[in-house]
Amino acid sequence: MTDPGARPHPEPRCASGDRRDPGPGCDRGRGRDPDARAVGARDRVARYTGLVGALLLAVVGYLGGALPDATTAPDGGPLTVTLWLLGTTAMVGAWWALRDGAPSTRWAYVTAGWWTLPLLVTAPLGSRDVYSYACQGWIYADGGDPYAIGVAAAGCPWAEAVAPVWRDTPAPYGPFFVLLAALAVVLGGGLVGTVLLLRMLALAGVLAAAACLPGLARAAGVPPRRATWLLLACPLVGVHLVAGAHNDAVMLGLLLPALLMLVRRPGRLGSLHPVVVLVVAGVLLGLAVSVKATAVVVLPFAALVTVRGRPVVRTLLRDGGVLAVGAVGGLLALSRLAGLGLGWLGGLGRSGDTVQWTSPPTAVGMLVDYVGELFGRHPDAVPVTRTAALLLLAALLPLLWLRTLSALHPPPKPHPKALIKKFSPQQALIEGKNLLINPVGGAGVGLVATVVLAPVFHPWYATWPLALLAVVATRTAWFVAPCALASFLALPDGTNVARLTKAPGAIAMTALVLATVLWSLSRRRPWRSTPP
Repeated sequence: MTDPGARPHPEPRCASGDRRDPGPGCDRGRGRDPDARAVGARDRVARYTGLVGALLLAVVGYLGGALPDATTAPDGGPLTVTLWLLGTTAMVGAWWALRDGAPSTRWAYVTAGWWTLPLLVTAPLGSRDVYSYACQGWIYADGGDPYAIGVAAAGCPWAEAVAPVWRDTPAPYGPFFVLLAALAVVLGGGLVGTVLLLRMLALAGVLAAAACLPGLARAAGVPPRRATWLLLACPLVGVHLVAGAHNDAVMLGLLLPALLMLVRRPGRLGSLHPVVVLVVAGVLLGLAVSVKATAVVVLPFAALVTVRGRPVVRTLLRDGGVLAVGAVGGLLALSRLAGLGLGWLGGLGRSGDTVQWTSPPTAVGMLVDYVGELFGRHPDAVPVTRTAALLLLAALLPLLWLRTLSALHPPPKPHPKALIKKFSPQQALIEGKNLLINPVGGAGVGLVATVVLAPVFHPWYATWPLALLAVVATRTAWFVAPCALASFLALPDGTNVARLTKAPGAIAMTALVLATVLWSLSRRRPWRSTPP
């Protein structure tokens, strides 16, 4: 698309007329962006509105963020909360306004970069977990076992900066991240230096994931400019993964490159042998699990991407088996190298020490307890509803995997003249019409189920499914809207809004769960990602 008043030019001109703000045809690195559109007034308003919001949040970080010596309440009082709400609203509104896609992929990268810069230089926001990472790394660097002792009992000099609820709990993270945290402690030389290095690790994870978005989106038939915008411009990424330095960014920075390697195999990775690609991708997946155990949900679906031809038992054992060897071998080798073994699995059970209504099964249990108290009873229903949700998740994930497997190669129609179309995983990725036809989409739905049925929910957990659904889904409102709402669930000092709204929140979440269940039962056709 050219400007009617512009002179003829052998190469496409930037729609905005500014080399720093290129439009259609000006994406560098991969050539033209065939799906790009002209930069309009709405795009510019969204860009600068989000930037103003990011600047406000950066200011809030110094007024009342998660500073080391402030573990009770924000120092700025009403001013801090007001600026926090204004900045969050500006970023969420700008992100939502362009949820159908930025003008071009490059424009999305540049805009997300502008929004991230202020958040790189502010205090930690929305959580105090980065101080837990620092103390766990300090324990290992000091010769201790972070899986056997809490940060307070270990004598970490920064234990007072850790949230009180996590000072006496062992580390729930894998050995790879403990090694990274220990390296940050050694090189950082102090708390400030350690936090900065942990933030750089999180930024590296976001950049690694960002580099994979266009390739994964093209494979699924999704516009890269939309996938890039949905993930990188999401306020949860800038506030919690970058400013908060959460290790979820490192996990995503390992998962997405592994999936991209599998999607592009074979023939598009130079002279690398297919088996080498499978092993390397498996090691990356194993490292992702050794950062955060949630990544294990993706592994069975990744096996479906690996197979060539019919996804039957023989090909799954051949290609998926090589991938599994790489993942398990990498995880076990790293655990032995670190000398920590699998002790980190024991710490996973302590992640549910907090009781908050933002987790649907926890909210249902809380409401049952509140009703019981009205009649003088103490049912203690939260552990029961959490256990029931985990059992449901354990049954649901295999069903999702089998559904994806059957969707990849549906049985032939019983009609003699019917054209039987055989699906391979790579062809299914190109189709991209139904999330469960796409193994990456199946993994995204699996992560949605994991987030919804987990005993505890924190806002940054929503970035797990967001990263995968952004590159495969054709409808976006159903997962973009919850991410927008989750952006308001934490205060700058790390206080969760759920702690301040226990009973009302439990009632509202339980009502939402009931409404969702009734709506699902009333539908007679399978849920699809596109209209019939």
